[in-house]
Amino acid sequence: MQAVTWGGNPLQVNLSTLPIPEILDSTDAIVKVSLSAICSADIHTYNGAYEDKEVPWVMGHEALGIIVEVGNSVTSFSIGDKVVVPDQGLNGDQDEDLSTAELLGLGLGSGFYSTTGCQAEYVRVPFANDNLFPIPSQVDNGSSKSLVENIDIDYLLASSIFATGWGALDLAGYQPGDSVAIFGAGPIGLMAVYSAILRGATRIFFVDGDLQRLSIAEGLGAMPIDLRYSDPTAKILRQEPDGVLRSVDCVGIEAANKLQLREDKVLQNMTAITKVDGGIGRLGKFQANSSSTSPWQFLLPTFQVAMSGLFKKGPRVRSGAIDSAFIAPQLIEMISKGKAKPSFIVSSIIGLNQAPQFYERASQHLETKVVIKFPSL
Repeated sequence: MQAVTWGGNPLQVNLSTLPIPEILDSTDAIVKVSLSAICSADIHTYNGAYEDKEVPWVMGHEALGIIVEVGNSVTSFSIGDKVVVPDQGLNGDQDEDLSTAELLGLGLGSGFYSTTGCQAEYVRVPFANDNLFPIPSQVDNGSSKSLVENIDIDYLLASSIFATGWGALDLAGYQPGDSVAIFGAGPIGLMAVYSAILRGATRIFFVDGDLQRLSIAEGLGAMPIDLRYSDPTAKILRQEPDGVLRSVDCVGIEAANKLQLREDKVLQNMTAITKVDGGIGRLGKFQANSSSTSPWQFLLPTFQVAMSGLFKKGPRVRSGAIDSAFIAPQLIEMISKGKAKPSFIVSSIIGLNQAPQFYERASQHLETKVVIKFPSL
């Protein structure tokens, strides 16, 4: 089979020929991938955010496909089922103290907290009963093949990016009807905007320096603030004198605008514009190249903030990774009922052989979201 692999060299991924994976444990399933995608975590790997001696590995941690083989203990799925492979943390049956090498041995790939490397024609999914989600059967109403493929892309995005944007709001303690400021115009930031709209936000501010992505957010209904020309704190407080109830840092400002590290400044801004007893959520940390061999290094936020501001307002502050597995089923149901269509964010649909070219484009912020389409069975 063909797969996109990373060999440890920054700014380089390869197309590799690998053996088709086999059932190794009774809880495994083999999925023939129909759709995968390039995610922010893949770009961090591509850019050399961390090194690891256990290479090469298959890139990617989100997929949609058809089950072609199951282990004897897989009772929730059958051959022929169409499923989403979500980006998720280790479940309760797995050892949280596994080394990086052992994680890769499970096939966890570059999505360092994922179930498998998904930019391949076939993937082995451990603990399939828990790590796969079924796609609702579609009633044959004469829909064209292209419409079916479009909704499949919606389901694919529920596996990671849509769920992460949704969960970013939860970190801040979001409730329907809240006002919210979202910092960072990466694809996750855009999904956070979309999620806030779906969840009934009264007002949404979107802060970044990338004009194209600010325009996308404005089209969704958010108020864009271009930090190249405006002080986001002053502009938000003019509209909301007491501040917003929730603020979220989706760690996209540095990436989308090629700015120097600004995480201290972003947190200061969020503290300044969040209401008393409001909520602040932060996804991960701002990324710089690192020689760390730990894939968890990406998830360890380090920043400085004046405690006097936090003490005065007493906001809830949470930071961490989002486990998509807890959110994906709800989003899949919304998509099946026509209540959500996150595929608007996709900028390109490509074939597997185009992946190296589009990794470069995504790294240069010329794409919002790239979907890889695989040949059908």
